[in-house]
Amino acid sequence: MEETTLRTARLLLRPARLSDLSDLNVVMSDHQTMRYWSQEAHRDLAETEAFLARMMARNHLGQDFVMELEGRAVGKVGAYALPEVGFILRRDLWGKGLSTEAMICLIPHLFATTDVLALTADVDPRNLGSLRVLERLGFRETGRAERTFFLYGEWADSIYLALPRPEAGISGDLNGN
Repeated sequence: MEETTLRTARLLLRPARLSDLSDLNVVMSDHQTMRYWSQEAHRDLAETEAFLARMMARNHLGQDFVMELEGRAVGKVGAYALPEVGFILRRDLWGKGLSTEAMICLIPHLFATTDVLALTADVDPRNLGSLRVLERLGFRETGRAERTFFLYGEWADSIYLALPRPEAGISGDLNGN
């Protein structure tokens, strides 16, 4: 079976591969980047290798992708476990619209290739950048919970968001215009 790849104006969204280890370790070992992720920053290459192996084992599903920019893995976007989606991007690339661009490409793909009724996200309320991206894409808050993750010696809360399956494809302007 051929593995799924998606293209945006600047990014290639593609299956994970072993050669991504070093690049993804840069992302996953950075404390600021991982601050609001569901696990702490990777302490060594072995943690990233295990993370990458789990991604690679699911490549055939076509739901979880490495974000590649100019030939380098700079993050990931997708659904590790549907219907929940997420994204993480190398810190020096924040604020350039890459996560939004990747999600604009991913959302119609997931709705076209799965039967999920809605895509969901679980976001730390302090992660304002990710909340803005998701809201721009049409995700709406469905609930909140306290003390959902214990990371870096403190409890983190969650905001739950959902994007319902569109009636006939994604409608509206996902760029927020």
